Amino acid sequence: MTKVFGAQSTTDEVLEGIDLTGKRVLVTGTSAGLGVETARALKAHGAHVVGAVRDLAKGRRATEALRAFKQGGFELIELDLASLKSVRAAADALVKKGETFDLVIANAGVMACPKSFTADGFETQFGTNHLGHFVFVNRIASLFKPGSRLVNLSSSGHRYSDVDLDDPNFEHTEYSEFVAYGRSKTANILFAVEFDRRHQAEGIRAAAVHPGGIRTELDRHMAPDALEKMLENLNKNRRPGTPEFKLKTIPQGAATTLWAGVRAPAELVGGKFCEDCHIAERKEGTDVLGGVRDYALDPERAKALWAKSEAMVGERF
Repeated sequence: MTKVFGAQSTTDEVLEGIDLTGKRVLVTGTSAGLGVETARALKAHGAHVVGAVRDLAKGRRATEALRAFKQGGFELIELDLASLKSVRAAADALVKKGETFDLVIANAGVMACPKSFTADGFETQFGTNHLGHFVFVNRIASLFKPGSRLVNLSSSGHRYSDVDLDDPNFEHTEYSEFVAYGRSKTANILFAVEFDRRHQAEGIRAAAVHPGGIRTELDRHMAPDALEKMLENLNKNRRPGTPEFKLKTIPQGAATTLWAGVRAPAELVGGKFCEDCHIAERKEGTDVLGGVRDYALDPERAKALWAKSEAMVGERF
């Protein structure tokens, strides 16, 4: 009987019975939270994991325990997604090495930070969460094996805002931390949609996932009680009959990533947005407790974002 997974499923439950020996996986952001747990679970099932981190010393400390057990393999590379110089150097080094990947997980990101800019002058959340990954993934696209997958970590935060292709850097728009976050998370989905369209003929598929509400370092820019207030407001305004929203554990949060990247059939998740270990329903309106907005899966919007991203980074893919 086919196993059914859901919101409470964990990484180990999703990967139960799966042997990843000989598989190579790249995970960005393996210095905290979801990235470390994702790498741990993959390595525990035999995969060789390449963890990409901005701070190598922090990455080594965070992954000390997982590096100690015998299954699989693990190595770290330096990658600062807020610097295209760093992104290109990391990608070029991987391409020169020539070792291919069965799965690439674009996990790293920032959330709700004050208005600031990357080394290249991009609004920090859009520049880090989307443009950094856009350049990195496209530069290593030749290393994706036939049958491999890309999983982009997005968020329910995509419901805050569609991308703004006319003003991505908030030069003419009043800055809002969560609008900026929403734009970047919508971009993560649209990037997966277009990457999937461009590469599925080669047997390569891409999906985006919402891990769920989790307390990690991602909320470090928020006020101490801001997350609790958000949860309280979500539950106060939820529709009658819908269950109360609760935070997930980190192993539960990383489960959908591994479900989309390893467990689910590729043809099921390709070009889709996943949450709670299933394909999200398309939903509009004010209900933010589930579903994906139509604009985030719009194929024409995805093509337009790709072109805009190429123009912004000065590189064609």
